[in-house]
Amino acid sequence: MSDTYVNIGEILHSLRVYKGLEINELADNICSVEELALIEKNKQDPTIDQLFRFAEKLNVKLGDFFDLASAGSVNYVSAVSDLIKKYKRERNYYAINEIVQREKENPLFNFPSSRQFLLWHEAICLYYLSESEQRDKEYSIQMLNEAINITNPLGKGLTEREIEIKMAVALIEKDAQNFETAITILKEILEDMDTLPGLTDSHVRLRALFGLSQSLSRIGKYEESLVYSEKGIEQCINDEVLYLLGEFLYQAGLNYENVGDLIMGREYFTKSLQVFDLQKNEILGNIVKADLENLSKL
Repeated sequence: MSDTYVNIGEILHSLRVYKGLEINELADNICSVEELALIEKNKQDPTIDQLFRFAEKLNVKLGDFFDLASAGSVNYVSAVSDLIKKYKRERNYYAINEIVQREKENPLFNFPSSRQFLLWHEAICLYYLSESEQRDKEYSIQMLNEAINITNPLGKGLTEREIEIKMAVALIEKDAQNFETAITILKEILEDMDTLPGLTDSHVRLRALFGLSQSLSRIGKYEESLVYSEKGIEQCINDEVLYLLGEFLYQAGLNYENVGDLIMGREYFTKSLQVFDLQKNEILGNIVKADLENLSKL
């Protein structure tokens, strides 16, 4: 079997069952039943033409078929979850919402953890896809709390995923400029993380630290914000990751500038620019350049 189609049989089988098609119905006018049985067992690769016709009969996009097949997961549910995570990293909420709406009634997603995952992402799509003045913050947060309740009705001893959902609440509050509320939740989240034996995704803590640093700056608590910026920088260095490193350096620079330490502000802005240049992030790089130019005039 080729690496490209490592999951195609499982995905094809799951979609066929979900759509309520018998194996002979899906195979009709595409291939023999015996051939489809081999494909579903990952013992034979389908041709591109067969894949196109399968996708057409199953009413899914061929592009989604390839994305799911290359997600590196062992089954359809985890492949869909990986695809949603990929779109979330890209902030492509339209694509996430399309998948969520398609899979909501899928019996494969009836297990509590799967329903929780879809509800979590439906809530953030509802919020971020709405126009600013039409966003129903309270309803989105209610959905997120319901998602946590699926696996943890008491809301105590949160798992890593439940912490991530709780962080979505904090980030919505931050986006709505309810900074004090966001700060309270994010500090709780850091305490929640400390009760876990470890995190499978170290980025979760970095996101909490960055959200906290940003929120504290927005209410003028620059020195406290700087504490969390430095914690984020230290973790990025210890974990040997660039994720949010440029943003933490920039946030620290802003904090130093706001407390009147222009030398340190310039130093951190320069470091953040180096990271953004390395990442080819022109948008954030240009913001830092403008701040450095303004500092040079002082």
